[in-house]
Amino acid sequence: MTQVEAYSRLAGVYDEIVVDPCHGRLASYFDELWGADTAGVRSVLDLGCGSGLLAAELVTQGYSVVGVDASEAMLAVARERLGSDVVLRRMTLPDLTLEGVFDAAVCTLDGFTYLSPDDLRRTMIAVGARLRPGGWLVFDLHTDAMMDFTIARGVVAGRSAATDFEISSVVDPSARTCDTTIVVTPRGESGDPFCERHRQYFHRHADVRRSLNDAGFGVTAVTEEYTHRPADAATRCATWTSRRVS
Repeated sequence: MTQVEAYSRLAGVYDEIVVDPCHGRLASYFDELWGADTAGVRSVLDLGCGSGLLAAELVTQGYSVVGVDASEAMLAVARERLGSDVVLRRMTLPDLTLEGVFDAAVCTLDGFTYLSPDDLRRTMIAVGARLRPGGWLVFDLHTDAMMDFTIARGVVAGRSAATDFEISSVVDPSARTCDTTIVVTPRGESGDPFCERHRQYFHRHADVRRSLNDAGFGVTAVTEEYTHRPADAATRCATWTSRRVS
């Protein structure tokens, strides 16, 4: 079994085995959220854009999107999907060497969970520098409830039309880390099996709020995953909505 760089070989089957088909719903959620902004939201920075599924939906909604991701393999899939509709750049957060100012930035489907607490804080500062006053930063993070759930359910297996996969996670509660191994086994003659290893973090609520404040953001809501329901102790994925202070 070959071990490969995170989100390299996985890019070819990512949309098939990993991602819930939720991007249209997310784009509609953002469109509704930003509709109340009297300054208007037209330009969006998609952080950790992956294979471009959300960017495609945002373009359909009429937004101008720039996507950044650390994986060239994922960006290749995004370029095939999006063509010239979206500017795509390879960047590894917290480094964000972009020109221009955006109305909003988003990071969905666990993107920020791959950042250490210090890198998350530095990323927020970098994003703040690229947003207009009153600009939006919306992202999701795993919670303590998700940490407990992952400990209790450390192995998840499944199959798609052409692929078997197993996702195993080892959580260190004291370090608040989760080391995940994804084993992908194509069936038939579609390819060789491989595995990728990823590290994610369970960020403390107070640390996130402090980092946002330090980066010049005010928190407007922390809700159940892309809904308007306030997050509570049972919430596994919390959506943070913040705005750059004018």
